[in-house]
Amino acid sequence: MTTHHESETKQAIHEKLESQVNSAVAKLEALRSRAENIHANADAAKAIAELAVKKQAVEHLLQQVKKSQGHEWEHSKAALVAHIAEFEALVKGIESREKAKAKAS
Repeated sequence: MTTHHESETKQAIHEKLESQVNSAVAKLEALRSRAENIHANADAAKAIAELAVKKQAVEHLLQQVKKSQGHEWEHSKAALVAHIAEFEALVKGIESREKAKAKAS
């Protein structure tokens, strides 16, 4: 049985994780938009497409965290945190490559 305080803590964690997901997704969408506008090279387009698939996995895990309880919640949260970190790193990598290409142009 969860207490009111535990419920509030879980909600706060969920909101923080959801905010991280939304921020990374917004960056992905901005990258996708830029790539479409400048006809990005095949590598960038492929990386962005792969991130779209990872985005779905992150969003699925986010929903799992929201629905789970107890030990399952801890496991789901840990998996989500790892996936978010990977997703954010991949987005930053694409951003860095695209900025480097823009400087070189």
